Amino acid sequence: MMTPHQITNANAELRNQTPLEIVRWAVARAHGRAVVSTNFRPYEAVLLHLCTQVKPDIPVLWVDHGYNRPATYKHAEQLRKLLRLNLKTYLPRITPAHRDAVHGPVPAADDEDGLKQFSAMMKLEPFQRGMKELAPIVWFTGLRKVQNPNRAGLDIVSQDAKFGTLKVSPAFYWSDGEMEAYLKQHDLPNEWDYFDPAKADEKRECGLHAAWGYGDGV
Repeated sequence: MMTPHQITNANAELRNQTPLEIVRWAVARAHGRAVVSTNFRPYEAVLLHLCTQVKPDIPVLWVDHGYNRPATYKHAEQLRKLLRLNLKTYLPRITPAHRDAVHGPVPAADDEDGLKQFSAMMKLEPFQRGMKELAPIVWFTGLRKVQNPNRAGLDIVSQDAKFGTLKVSPAFYWSDGEMEAYLKQHDLPNEWDYFDPAKADEKRECGLHAAWGYGDGV
């Protein structure tokens, strides 16, 4: 665990470092217990490439809630083979067909309570199960400041109280243009036909990185 003062100093130190240097910094502090989470959304290939450059066998935690579009599943398989990902896939305890039969269709974008319940059942529970089993000291994420208002208040390094990990976002300050350039430089694929039913739009959180997801039973 790092103190708030140490977190502040680390962010100041890392602010002008490259994402690859940030990954190296964090892996050196993980004592062999680092994970990277992904949902195979656009630009995720950047984070996965960065992490596997430093630690090729890093566990890649993916919650497959069963509602991804075909293109996302194809993209996931493409990256798994290309980067030789040590993919750790976690599934909800209920299948999509079972959930839909009992609870109805995926909630609409304006159904905040319904979306939170969906996220808790289909995304947060399997993610929390995965984090408990993998027990990382360092958790790499693809968070970036430009993504939505909640993330603008974060930083490269933070202490995640829910999972007891050091959360590190190597590309936190990168723009879409910088992400595009990295993909091109390393000949990495991207995929745009992505939709997260637990979020409904890009301006809300699914709960993994928001305070409302910290309750019991999710």
